[in-house]
Amino acid sequence: MNVFITEAYRTPVGIKGGILKKAGAEQLAAPVIKKLSDRLQSPPNEVILGNVTGPGGNIARLSSLLAGLPDTVPGLTIDRQCSSGLEAIRLAASLIKSGEADCIIAGGCESSSTSPRPEKAVFSPPYIGDPEMGIAAEWLAEREQISRTDQDHYAILSYNRYYDSAARGLFQKEVVPVNGITKDEAAMKKRPIEKLAGRAKAAFQSGGTVTAINSSAFNDAACAVTLTSKASKGLKIVGSAAAGADPNFPAATPVPAIQKLLKHHHLTARDIGLWEINEAFAVKILYTARELNIPIQRINVYGGGLALGHPYGASGAMLVLRLFYGMPEKRVKYGIAAVGSAGGIGVAMLFEYIN
Repeated sequence: MNVFITEAYRTPVGIKGGILKKAGAEQLAAPVIKKLSDRLQSPPNEVILGNVTGPGGNIARLSSLLAGLPDTVPGLTIDRQCSSGLEAIRLAASLIKSGEADCIIAGGCESSSTSPRPEKAVFSPPYIGDPEMGIAAEWLAEREQISRTDQDHYAILSYNRYYDSAARGLFQKEVVPVNGITKDEAAMKKRPIEKLAGRAKAAFQSGGTVTAINSSAFNDAACAVTLTSKASKGLKIVGSAAAGADPNFPAATPVPAIQKLLKHHHLTARDIGLWEINEAFAVKILYTARELNIPIQRINVYGGGLALGHPYGASGAMLVLRLFYGMPEKRVKYGIAAVGSAGGIGVAMLFEYIN
């Protein structure tokens, strides 16, 4: 059974303590769910959301009820750290393919501003290693000899790609307002990024290469898509894969997930016209591109998390949203969304655009 994504929306993205600081995760997700459900002839079979640092409970259920969905629509909240939003879409696709559902709204939400969890969770036993994400990125940069200069160059590229996309109004059709806010905080605070990149100090380790410019911020946002078996064209879900790897190098984990996915579908990196890989750190993108021989010109062409932000539970869904709008514009057949998560887990999904 084929599964297509027929709609995709997101909120503006705010910085922790910024424009969306008073909105909880459910208050971010509800308007997106409402926008998607209002475009359906009947309610979805289920709502599945990823969330990482929320207050607990079932954010998907709470958000659905706030959105005005009937109480007969169940909700499920999942946590696979940074890949949670992508995993929600992956799970929704599997449920539809199994015949248990024919329409699901799936995605993710995160409110770093209202999170009651001030400290990092435990992702791996101490005897294996469980570093802070910034330190782990430093370790990958050191192990792979990826320089500060290269990381900064990529960060500048990502920022400028985002600014160019925002300037031409690319994001207007996908954003659902929250409390009257319609623009990303990053777009409101355009900065001379080249100068800032050069002046930025190492953020996690003395003498290190990872800075506040070549790594992402803490953010607030929600994003979701509609998946259905009733469509025959648009963004088709071809398959997905998850892979585990060394928890000490989580930024390296998109690679084994992508390799597993490509092998299963008898494809190579050359067959993929557009890539969306979560930009938690510039070193993640540079390492993945080098290991898989992916041209940077095909990765995150509209800008990514370094500029826009990384709202953990929503980020994976935002990658899919970018492919939903980007693949038709770029006229490519295949696209891949991939995330590397804390604890050493990578998730990747393969999409085909059918006109």
